[in-house]
Amino acid sequence: MVPVPASEGKQVEYRLRLDLAPCADDDQSVEVARLEQLGAERVDVGHGDETFMVLADPEGNEFCVLSPRDR
Repeated sequence: MVPVPASEGKQVEYRLRLDLAPCADDDQSVEVARLEQLGAERVDVGHGDETFMVLADPEGNEFCVLSPRDR
């Protein structure tokens, strides 16, 4: 589990946060680019150098795209 840090800009904490894990043959950067084309934006939540990328949908709901995992 990855803790969700409190952010001063948010009114309330999210009750649910999705983590998307690309299949082993997919690349994280390819999935992030696809999601950005669909309207997602990268979000800096202060995690620094991590293996996941935080994005937000057009309504501001945050989610993570993890590095590929072996099945």
